[in-house]
Amino acid sequence: MLRRFCLYGFLKNQQYYEPFLLLALVDKGLSYSVIGLLYGFREIMANLFEIPSGAMADVYGRRKSMILSFTAYIFSFAIFGLSKSVWLLFAAMFFFAIGDAFRTGTHKAMIFTWLRLQGREKERTKVYGITRSWSKIGSAVSVVLAGVFVFASEGYVYIFYVCIVPYVLGIVNFLFYPVELDGPKVGDASLRATASHLREAFTAAIRESAIRRLIAESMGFEGVFKAAKDYVQPVLKASAVLFIGSCFADNDWTEPQQAAVLISPVFFVLYALSAAASRNAHRLVSLYGKEDRTARYLWAINALVFAALLPVMYLSIEWAVILGFIALHVMQNFWRPVLISRFDAHSSESHGATVLSIESQGKSLATAVIAPILGFAVDTVETHGPGGEFWPIAALGLLVAIVMFATSKMGSKPST
Repeated sequence: MLRRFCLYGFLKNQQYYEPFLLLALVDKGLSYSVIGLLYGFREIMANLFEIPSGAMADVYGRRKSMILSFTAYIFSFAIFGLSKSVWLLFAAMFFFAIGDAFRTGTHKAMIFTWLRLQGREKERTKVYGITRSWSKIGSAVSVVLAGVFVFASEGYVYIFYVCIVPYVLGIVNFLFYPVELDGPKVGDASLRATASHLREAFTAAIRESAIRRLIAESMGFEGVFKAAKDYVQPVLKASAVLFIGSCFADNDWTEPQQAAVLISPVFFVLYALSAAASRNAHRLVSLYGKEDRTARYLWAINALVFAALLPVMYLSIEWAVILGFIALHVMQNFWRPVLISRFDAHSSESHGATVLSIESQGKSLATAVIAPILGFAVDTVETHGPGGEFWPIAALGLLVAIVMFATSKMGSKPST
């Protein structure tokens, strides 16, 4: 099963649009403010469906939930490729949100169920880190292919269409998952049973102070990261145009082709480092002794990265900004396996997918608030100054990291 879990991650991350999404939206004539609204809309829709999707996965079956998720993604990719108006883009974001809502938390719960059936609960961080590393390997492969697709087609449209193929293969992979990974039966497959299960899991999460803290940490770390990560794309595009203009003065490449020349290799390195970080996250836990203590050190390092990014973003030192974004991606891939393992340690088996969906909903809510604010701030600074347009990203990230580090504790052994 570990190979199938890794295959899932590899296929799921064949998202050829990802390193070019913000540029593709700009290419359609959208401002950063409108793009921020689109991102926020996606997160709000994911937020609305997140917890019910987890409860439905626990009640109706996690495999069915994953198949529904990938089907929604396929609809989203098709609409992104066809869209010529902002309203169709909102529809594409809606189906993407459905895909996210029925996937996040559900597959992680299946992994943890398999570990319990195998008697390998102590390997949570290690096994999840391995599967996540294969997701990043998939991203590294996809960004190379994406660069080829963009350069060959001289635009961004076809990268959405080609995403459909690996997602169809992902659905085939789910058909071979064993039935026991659906988890323990928590009630009848009815709306009343789903609502009852949802209420029980949500009440347990709210009453447990440790889970409340983990949700807050997820909102702070993941919310800022998800809202900010795509802003590396225009920085890379600007650097690519400058580099190609100085080295190939007589070229007649389109802007998407120029962007692909630099974005693909940089994102390949980024994803390769992210894969290594996920695979070795458990070593940090071994080094620091406890997952909660490891998380506190990661908050401190995150604050240092944003502190370094603030002046270089203000001064528009592009190579340093690119290095800073790479560091943020690596940090996030150390962080995620540690965070998910902390959630599993504090939640029950029967509520596994629902609690992780609550976590994902909190992250989506934070992103829904942060993304439009950052988009508006970037547009405002770009128009009126002062400094380079992207420094508000670093300022917000630094503020959140300082608050979370200051309020964190060294941690104790999780309760059972």
